[in-house]
Amino acid sequence: MASPSERVAFERYADLLLVWNRTHHLTAAKTRAAVGQGLFLDSLLFRSLLPPSPARIADVGAGAGIPGIPLRIVDPGVRLTMIDSRRKPVSFLRTLTRELGLSDVDVEHGRVEELAEHAASMCAAFDVVLTRSVRLEDELLEASMRLLKPHGMFVASGPPPNKPAPEIRWSGVASWKVISFDSLGIERRFFIATARA
Repeated sequence: MASPSERVAFERYADLLLVWNRTHHLTAAKTRAAVGQGLFLDSLLFRSLLPPSPARIADVGAGAGIPGIPLRIVDPGVRLTMIDSRRKPVSFLRTLTRELGLSDVDVEHGRVEELAEHAASMCAAFDVVLTRSVRLEDELLEASMRLLKPHGMFVASGPPPNKPAPEIRWSGVASWKVISFDSLGIERRFFIATARA
């Protein structure tokens, strides 16, 4: 159950997203219900896989701030860095974090592959790297692993459990995991990989 302050933050987030979406097409969600169910709730399903707070989390391909911002709203102990290579989402994310007054949230403009190569302060700095709706290519996985602390966790949402899981060519410790959220009547598939020691 959301607290009053969380409800206010989610309502403001939805308002801003729907306004920006009219001209910048940040997401396919066009209604408040679609934003709440398809984006906010879906983001919060990642919580079952996260380590106890405080944790430093990177959201790769953050787009409209999904899943990172909803996770940060419900857990102020999260230190969040959102990464996106596109200018419009980055502008939205900077406006969003300012409007919501979120502290310990950074927005990085660039491709994760380039940041992992050239931003030394980001390497081995995160407990968790999250991504949603991004193709899990070798380069993205390798770069994400460079951002993680030893034994850190990479978590990506996958296709629904009734669809085949894509083959991921990753040589490290990794697997697809289906999690049931019985109270919501939802099953969700995640790809989970652990950084080497």
